[in-house]
Amino acid sequence: MADYREAPLAGRPKTLDPNEYFNVSPERRRAEEARAALRANLKRHYQLQLNNPHRHELIEDPALTRWVYARANPYPHFRATKKTSLLGAMFGVVPLFALYYIFKTNRDNKEEKIKAGTLERKFSLSS
Repeated sequence: MADYREAPLAGRPKTLDPNEYFNVSPERRRAEEARAALRANLKRHYQLQLNNPHRHELIEDPALTRWVYARANPYPHFRATKKTSLLGAMFGVVPLFALYYIFKTNRDNKEEKIKAGTLERKFSLSS
C-alpha cells in the first residue's frame, strides 16, 4: 500500500484505504455480510430458475431490465459535466472545423495554381 499513488481526479479505492479496510466496526461488518448473503441468495434463486429444465415462462431479471432501460433511454438521466462537454466538443465540433480547414486550404491552393497556370490536370477529357 505504500507504493500506491492516488490519481488526481479519482479517489482512493475502498480496498486500498487502510481506515476503511482494517478499522471496520462489527456492526458494519455484519451489515456487509448480510448484504453479501442476500446477494448470494438472489443469485442462487436466479440460477435455479435459469437452469430449471421444466420452465416454460420467461425469467425476469430486474437488474437486466434496468440495464436495458438505461441503455435504451440515456437522455433522461444524462448530466452534462466537464468531461462530457469536452468529449462532445472534441468529437463533434473540432472535426468539423478541421475538415473545413483542410478542404478550404486545398481548394484555395488549387485555385491559386489554376490562376497561375501551373496546375497540371491529369485525366483531361478534352486533349
